[in-house]
Amino acid sequence: MSHAKNKVDWCLKKAEKEVKEQGSHRGLVKSKPDKEKAFKFIGKAEHNFKAAVEFSKIGFSDWSASAFFYSMYHCFLAISAKFGYESGNQECTFALIKSLAEDKKIDLDREIIEKVASIDINKSEENTTGVKIREQYQYGTQLSIDEDLYKELFELAQILLSKTKEIIEE
Repeated sequence: MSHAKNKVDWCLKKAEKEVKEQGSHRGLVKSKPDKEKAFKFIGKAEHNFKAAVEFSKIGFSDWSASAFFYSMYHCFLAISAKFGYESGNQECTFALIKSLAEDKKIDLDREIIEKVASIDINKSEENTTGVKIREQYQYGTQLSIDEDLYKELFELAQILLSKTKEIIEE
């Protein structure tokens, strides 16, 4: 079983236990596929994308990094909802998306997934994933991001939004 599938299994068990004990969870719950909810997540992804662009225009491109990341993350949540999953944990969401791609249930390149998410920390390069870039600019002291990095995040988020819409509409 792949690392992603093992992680999904762990996330499902974690959530089940937490729901029984606490009534809420920080894992992954299987639910009814919900296209309507998926489209709402796409709306949130588009909202975050627009925020990233506006932040840059007004001189707050450090916040663009977080907004682009959350645009992409909401795309992953949209895909999760379409396939009947509710996630309360980023790592669980990333593992689910990778697992769905491995199983050919979604047409999403591994390279795109890896650029957004740090699924296997041992394989990810320093500061190359959306997660790491978001953390660097959200928690660091830099007030703007490099123009090339901004363009890369812009294009990645744009591609992922387009691919997510295709996946949801299938």
